Amino acid sequence: MNNKTRKAAAVLVAVLVAIVMLVPLVWMLSTAFKNDFEALSGRMNFLPKKPTFDNFTQGLNGELMNTPILRWIVNSLSVGAIGTAIVLLIDSMAAFALARLHDLPMRRTLLSMFIASLMIPSVLTFLPMYMEFNKLGLINTYPALILPATAGAFGVFLLYQFFVSFPKEIEEAAVIDGVNKWHLYSRILLPSAVSIMATLGIFTFMGIYNDFVWPLYATTSPEMRTITAGIAIMATGSYTQSYGKLMAMTTIAALPVILIFIAGQKSFVKAITSAGVK
Repeated sequence: MNNKTRKAAAVLVAVLVAIVMLVPLVWMLSTAFKNDFEALSGRMNFLPKKPTFDNFTQGLNGELMNTPILRWIVNSLSVGAIGTAIVLLIDSMAAFALARLHDLPMRRTLLSMFIASLMIPSVLTFLPMYMEFNKLGLINTYPALILPATAGAFGVFLLYQFFVSFPKEIEEAAVIDGVNKWHLYSRILLPSAVSIMATLGIFTFMGIYNDFVWPLYATTSPEMRTITAGIAIMATGSYTQSYGKLMAMTTIAALPVILIFIAGQKSFVKAITSAGVK
């Protein structure tokens, strides 16, 4: 098999994989513009015969059993934005301390503990975390949605790899010029890590925004739910057979994540490229 054949085979496989990944998305968009009767007809037609925007307008106006769709979206965006900001701050400071503060006691041990924590399944910490928040009286509050995602070993490890590879000559020159540790972190290392921070921010926001299990159990009132938990409750309630309305709400819920990923795509690719070069 020559190189041209191999490249053609690779492209064909990539196209097939892309089609498999895109089919559910296309089906979701198609169903969102169908009425309930057409969505339940069982016919394999991607294009709706009579496209309608009623599913979107009714959902955004709160006409679906007075469900506060816009409030759920605002909750998800707010929790995701605040949680991402805190993660970037805490993880970057922890990674800087582990990578550049050589006089930090037990630095290697702490780093090993961070890496080891990546192997602990989140399901093991779910019940203890719920009991802790319940005891503190924080269930059905915004802190219960934000605090569990405000730090992570993955972000610390990702930023540690960048900070530890930062040229020592630049740090030494900065120290000679009288730069202290805080200025070294905030004015030299952080501006150099913009692409890595953007990548971590995208992953973190998507993880918080798409989280389903914790918001479902950590909230009890309709006004405090996120969009993922709210749609799940709708899907198991009166709208079990209303596929058009459910797909319209799912489409609305997916738009912020898609737009954020598109906006940060350049930073994401830059971070991957720089990591590969290193």
